[in-house]
Amino acid sequence: MEKTNTNRLYYFICYKPYQVLCQFSPEPGKLVLADVLPGLPKDVYPAGRLDYDSEGLLLLTNDGHFIKQLLEPRYKHKRTYLVQVEGNITDEALAQLASGITISVNGKKYTTLPAQAERCTAEPKLPPRNPPIRVRKLIPTSWIRLTLTEGKNRQVRKMTAATGFPTLRLVRYSIENITIEQLQPGECRLLHAHELSALSKIFSANKR
Repeated sequence: MEKTNTNRLYYFICYKPYQVLCQFSPEPGKLVLADVLPGLPKDVYPAGRLDYDSEGLLLLTNDGHFIKQLLEPRYKHKRTYLVQVEGNITDEALAQLASGITISVNGKKYTTLPAQAERCTAEPKLPPRNPPIRVRKLIPTSWIRLTLTEGKNRQVRKMTAATGFPTLRLVRYSIENITIEQLQPGECRLLHAHELSALSKIFSANKR
């Protein structure tokens, strides 16, 4: 971990491991960010969330304005997920995911916004999950790349389940131009200036 000075703003990207709560405060019986990301400035917080059973890209910062932009739906920034599903995903299911599908959000029916959904031609090169997924020998699995511009609670899992292909493993690979390339679960680095600049331009463009 790089040495930090809490007198300035910080922007970190980390690879959140599986079964880690997206919070720093202790939780009995469960791992939290403080357990896997030691040494961060005390005023740094997650900019958005990842579910306990999801993995991948998480942004952390002490810039409240930046957090607000990431959480504000009108900015519609792209989030790309690598998703392992049960069964051989069909073209029909991919078309449903791309065009919008009805799921339940807070007990009400909600139709998702248009998305990008494609089949991965090869298994993505990701770190092994610990523990690994449970697979059924007689049922195949497949990987898809799904890009959304919204982030409802457990949206990806609800979307794939609605098409008949339950999610087995879910990894957030990128937020716009920022990816988890070169990171292992539990690793963290400072964002580069060009990454922040590009993301700020996207926020400005989508605000209009």
